[in-house]
Amino acid sequence: MATDCHQVQALHFAASTSARTNEAELPGSAGSIPQYSMYTDRAVIAMLVEHSSLFRNFFTKRTKELKPAVQSAPGWKLFGKVPPRENLQKDSKIIQQEYEARTGRMYKPPPPSTRRKNIEFEPLSTTALILEDRPANLPAKSVEEALRHRQEYDEMVAEAKKREIKEAHKRKKIMRERFKQEENIASAMVIWVNEILPNWEGMRATRRVRELWWQGLPPSVRGKVWSLAVGNELNITPELYEIFLSRAKERWKSFSETSSENDIEGASVADREASLELIKLDISRTFPSLYIFQKGGPYHDLLHSVLGAYTCYRPDVGYVQGMSFIAAVLILNLEEADAFIAFANLLNKPCQLAFFRVDHSMMLKYFAAFEVFFEENLPKLFLHFKSYSLTPDIYLIDWIFTLYSKSLPLDLACRVWDVFCRDGEEFLFRTGLGILRLYEDILLQMDFIHIAQFLTKLPEDITSERLFSCIAAIQMQNSNKKWAQVFASLMKDNKEGDKNHSPALKS
Repeated sequence: MATDCHQVQALHFAASTSARTNEAELPGSAGSIPQYSMYTDRAVIAMLVEHSSLFRNFFTKRTKELKPAVQSAPGWKLFGKVPPRENLQKDSKIIQQEYEARTGRMYKPPPPSTRRKNIEFEPLSTTALILEDRPANLPAKSVEEALRHRQEYDEMVAEAKKREIKEAHKRKKIMRERFKQEENIASAMVIWVNEILPNWEGMRATRRVRELWWQGLPPSVRGKVWSLAVGNELNITPELYEIFLSRAKERWKSFSETSSENDIEGASVADREASLELIKLDISRTFPSLYIFQKGGPYHDLLHSVLGAYTCYRPDVGYVQGMSFIAAVLILNLEEADAFIAFANLLNKPCQLAFFRVDHSMMLKYFAAFEVFFEENLPKLFLHFKSYSLTPDIYLIDWIFTLYSKSLPLDLACRVWDVFCRDGEEFLFRTGLGILRLYEDILLQMDFIHIAQFLTKLPEDITSERLFSCIAAIQMQNSNKKWAQVFASLMKDNKEGDKNHSPALKS
């Protein structure tokens, strides 16, 4: 009853609204208000009589339809609870059975015996994505075709797994060697810091230190050991470096401005400007893959300062192409002033001074001594080089000028520097012979052009272990004479008739 009353009131309101709308559409005046009221009452009564049976039947049907539903599980919407759907979730086994019935396939899990016991080498490729059977919408394979495809598929998967397992073993071996190397470096660092460096003069020549030195210096003590091994015979101080650096900066400033010919001699200006331009150009080509010495890099100004100060310190030598690599390696391991001190003393060694001053007679003697040990250690390759008239200057000059820092990977070059600081110039030529021994089989198959190209640009995959094993196999002894004795005998041979004693000096 309460519902019917509410519906009657609603109809009354609707009829009143409709009547008011009609009254608003028809023109009228104040005298037409009684007519409007009479019209409204009659309309409401007529509508109630006409629709009373309809409302009664409507609410009866709705009452029958609204029966409480059996809820299997609660369901939720964003802003409130909603009635859940029946059979919202099915059991996974039922879903799998229905899928297999539709596709005609039956999945069988592999037996436990075929499962891999070692998941360390689980292949990570896309072999698992290859379809073993045709899709259901395509014609089925014949038995012979299915067997052939299955065999090919198994072979491909087995080959892929074998390759992946091999690569995994290789990666594991590399990681194991790297971990072992890091442990050796850590233990060696303790020995160098606590035992060797505090007693440098007494222990540097001992057999134990020399063997430890051969294995490579720990990076944390490398710069210190280099400084001690190179020494400071020139007695250069950090204050002296600052003096020559200030002179270099003044020179750069004067050359950046317009200078008159009356201030400085034309020839001197040309030489110095060429030296400065060469430094600028060479720095941009120093270890370009590192992007630290180029303009804007963190070590660009530092390298420029060391090289500029050296040109002021040794104007007789000036700057020679290749010096930037030596200075860069020192800067990576030493402080600025210490790097300059080591750089100046290193270039003052007889071998480096002969090459950087382009002393042809001295360079020829070094080449002659090198060929003596070349013929002694690698006679077959030596004859092969002689047949093409390939002389050592073609490949040795670049190696000696940069101390192998340009030709070898940086970490390997640093290890060469380690032993070079221990053994001196002899080890530079021994390293060259080690490189020739390492690639002897390849070089024997090449002609002049290809040999020169190969030796001026060595392979990048050269490893420290392989190279140093070849260097260790080189014997720097000829007829019971060591390197220093052979070179000293060549220095005494100044007559033209004595040139035939050295293969490099033959006409």
